[in-house]
Amino acid sequence: MGEQPIFSARAHVFQIDPATKRNWLPASKQAVTVSFFYDANRSVYRIISVGGTKAIINSTVTPNMTFTKTSQKFGQWADSRANTVYGLGFSTEQQLQQFAEQFKEVKEAARLAREKSQERYELANPAFNIAAPQVEYGLPDLP
Repeated sequence: MGEQPIFSARAHVFQIDPATKRNWLPASKQAVTVSFFYDANRSVYRIISVGGTKAIINSTVTPNMTFTKTSQKFGQWADSRANTVYGLGFSTEQQLQQFAEQFKEVKEAARLAREKSQERYELANPAFNIAAPQVEYGLPDLP
């Protein structure tokens, strides 16, 4: 089946300057399509944006990521795997709100997928379900 797009929006893409960690560097010359994709085979959600022939954003959404609205039309998130912070500038507040809501939904879905895969792993490996025997040690009798 492969990856399927589940939501798309148009935005100006920025990345944090790796040298200063303060300034935004434009990653796109104009607004580009930024899409959420779902890979059913791997239960993985990604945010992808392509400018020309190269990927501007290729970010796997994890349960611990947070999308922060920093102004009326701008939001950002940190991607520790890519070692960067992405910023998106939207043309309307509504577009930013829709993207933020989608990010929240995908983040929650990623959390549930991770829990489900953990349960499958534990069911497939019964040794992980065996509790360690509880041993109680009393104080020795003192004379």
